Amino acid sequence: MLSSRIKRITPSPTLAIDAKAKELAAKGEKIINFSAGEPDFGTPEVAKQEAVAAINENFTRYTATPGILELRQAIVRKLEEDNGLVYGENQILISAGAKHSLYNVFMTLVDEGDEVLLPAPYWVSYPEQIKLAGGIPVIMPTTAESGYKITPEQLEKAITSKTKVLLLNSPNNPSGVVYTKAELEGLAEVLLRSDIHIVSDEIYEYLVYDGVEHVSIASLHPELKERTVTINGVSKSYAMTGWRIGYAAGRQDIIKGMSNFQGHTTSNATSIAQRAALAAINEGKEPVKGMVNEYVQRRNYMYERLIQLPGVRCEKAMGAFYLFPDVSGLFFKKYRGREITDSNVLAEILLDAAKVAVVPGDGFGAKDNLRLSYATSMKNIIEGLDQMAKVILEIE
Repeated sequence: MLSSRIKRITPSPTLAIDAKAKELAAKGEKIINFSAGEPDFGTPEVAKQEAVAAINENFTRYTATPGILELRQAIVRKLEEDNGLVYGENQILISAGAKHSLYNVFMTLVDEGDEVLLPAPYWVSYPEQIKLAGGIPVIMPTTAESGYKITPEQLEKAITSKTKVLLLNSPNNPSGVVYTKAELEGLAEVLLRSDIHIVSDEIYEYLVYDGVEHVSIASLHPELKERTVTINGVSKSYAMTGWRIGYAAGRQDIIKGMSNFQGHTTSNATSIAQRAALAAINEGKEPVKGMVNEYVQRRNYMYERLIQLPGVRCEKAMGAFYLFPDVSGLFFKKYRGREITDSNVLAEILLDAAKVAVVPGDGFGAKDNLRLSYATSMKNIIEGLDQMAKVILEIE
């Protein structure tokens, strides 16, 4: 008999779509995959060489649970230089990916029945991790008209005596929106009148466009810094998804609690990957600039094509590597006799008929939308959008 906690969670829709696309590809079908949330670029050479050196040096044993000191020191420097956040090495915890860091923080901060405020659209694993920790995700819906961002007034109304945490994700997956400093300051005014914690997921920090600035909410006020756990990692910015290195920065007692929990679950993150992450953070920023420039070109092309399609509305993403078009204008129409009742059906049609994999918005808390990743080649983007357009133009 399965546990009640496992019965409460749902499978990841992004991984499910990706698996189906790969299954079709394995059968010989050519699938253009816009569903995957990982860069198509190579890991920086300095990181790869450092990993090889670590293996050759037999740096393959357990490390301290919080991570090797050199990596934590590098993260301390990075946070001060890039984000204006001053921490000590004992306020940093290295984990097996930012997803692991998030799970650690929810298990450390959230008790049974605590409410966690979760702006929608949200990354698919947030509500499931909150539920696994015994918490209650309280969804705060946003719209294209609000820029897919919560407002101070909305936040104030949502806070109750049971609220324990606000989760912020900027740049956002799936919408690509980035909160400005002024917008974060508006939220900060409300948060300073409460005593809730903030978990700030900043994994897409370096992937911002058109002169947009990423701001860490913890940098806005000393009291907010005391109540904020900042989550980041090397997966997205350095194209190191499979290396599984994420980190958390926060108040010492919170980080110690997270480390104690991790010590009884996974222990340390992989020693070799920690050395690779150290090299990436210290020396691997130059390739990031090239990635960002390429993402801008891809985003611009995908955006211009999407807004020309009938029944499709799309906001221009300022960060991450996704577009999140509203496709509700196609609902209750038909494609070759099949009625499109929601974004799930449309995603199935696009996979079957256009051979293009996209992710329906349900799993992100936005049932009217689809998520398309432009972390793939321009050739694939052009071909995939051509095939999508043919199908969508047949909808009547």
